[in-house]
Amino acid sequence: METFNINRRHFLKGAAATLALNSLGLYGIDLINPLAPLRVGLIGAGWYGKSDLFRLIQVVPVEVIALCDVDKNMLNAAAKLVSQRQKSGKTPKLYGDYRKMLAENQLDIVLIGTPDHWHALQAIEAIKAGANVYVQKPISVDVMEGEAMVAAARKYNRVVQVGTQRKSTPHLIDAKKNIVDAGLLGKVSHVEMCCYYHMRNNGNPPVEPVPDFFDYEMWTGPAPMRPYDGLPHIRWWRTFMEYGNGIMGDMCVHMFDTVRWMLHLGWPKSIESTGGIYVQKEGKSNIADTQTAVFKYDELNCVWQHRSWGTSSNPDYPWSFTIYGEKGTLIASTMRYDFIPDGDGQKIHMDVVYEKEKYPEDLTEERIELNAAPATRLHMLNFLEAIDKKSRPVADIEEGHISTASCILANLSMQTGRELVYNPSKRQIIGDKEANALLQRPYRKPWIHPNPEKV
Repeated sequence: METFNINRRHFLKGAAATLALNSLGLYGIDLINPLAPLRVGLIGAGWYGKSDLFRLIQVVPVEVIALCDVDKNMLNAAAKLVSQRQKSGKTPKLYGDYRKMLAENQLDIVLIGTPDHWHALQAIEAIKAGANVYVQKPISVDVMEGEAMVAAARKYNRVVQVGTQRKSTPHLIDAKKNIVDAGLLGKVSHVEMCCYYHMRNNGNPPVEPVPDFFDYEMWTGPAPMRPYDGLPHIRWWRTFMEYGNGIMGDMCVHMFDTVRWMLHLGWPKSIESTGGIYVQKEGKSNIADTQTAVFKYDELNCVWQHRSWGTSSNPDYPWSFTIYGEKGTLIASTMRYDFIPDGDGQKIHMDVVYEKEKYPEDLTEERIELNAAPATRLHMLNFLEAIDKKSRPVADIEEGHISTASCILANLSMQTGRELVYNPSKRQIIGDKEANALLQRPYRKPWIHPNPEKV
């Protein structure tokens, strides 16, 4: 399927053109003015699914053909918002089953904003249907899902961009170029990453009947079926390992992925982790409230730590990474960065870039992360550029897999109590039969786990 052709005869004026020109050069002006609007579908019409879709609408002409969600109330509300946002004013077709949506519509792009336990099946089906895919992080809940997603993207020659938009965050791009790549750090032999947000939703809601507007069977899909204790949207589902990989899978994946990008790191040589539920034992949550992980490279350790209790050691950087070099230190987050030289050199500081004047609609969007919006817009433009040039995007699925799987392996290390060595070419943990059995989670029937050899 030909995705879109560049129209070089017209200049699309406005903020989107300015953004593309700044980030992609003159090529960007052509990129954001396709001959025909891109046909787009969204699976998972909740908070972040809509946020990603609205950022795409802001930077390129699209026609949102279809939306899919298992919550009819959420789906109908999203459809109304999309009709107001997209240029045609049309209301998308609505679906409760993503398979039906993919079968009935020829889509150029599919955005996936569902909970983590759905990412692999939906992304693979969208790829096989001929779409290019933008999938939220982490890409998978087990390592073999990620291997299958990479295999599908390569087999069907589709572009898959992962929502690790730190790689498209203006001040972090600046830090990589002007601090790391410029050699201001010197040799780097230690990295620390952390998250001290109180984000573990540790409640005890009662079991209740499933409301008519919500398809809990389909929402659960391949995951274990928990007793229904209220709508799982926003933060509730993330508090259970059944649907994801805890704070490690949610927050470490962003920081570790950014560090790997900045330092040109691939798979860790080995991974070890300790932790558990040490403090917040009163609720239903089964994700670790305290965890430390070490991702080991040659003469370099990347150390992660999270606590969902207590205070941050640095209130300016509660979720961040610190790269220690022999010549200086770089500490950075989604909000800012600081370079501190070792000696009498010049300190460098840069804050997050906002675009409130360019995109005033951001200011009225419910739950929007204003600091992330410019990064996501750039991430979408990079995605579109990769589709047009038939190249790999900055957050290609393989890079997303390495970062996601490394975090999953850290959890498996914590679970088994052993340091793990993963061989990606063999898709095996070396010399550990018990840990190898954990690389693929059991799926609830009738869902079938994807196989990287048979996608």
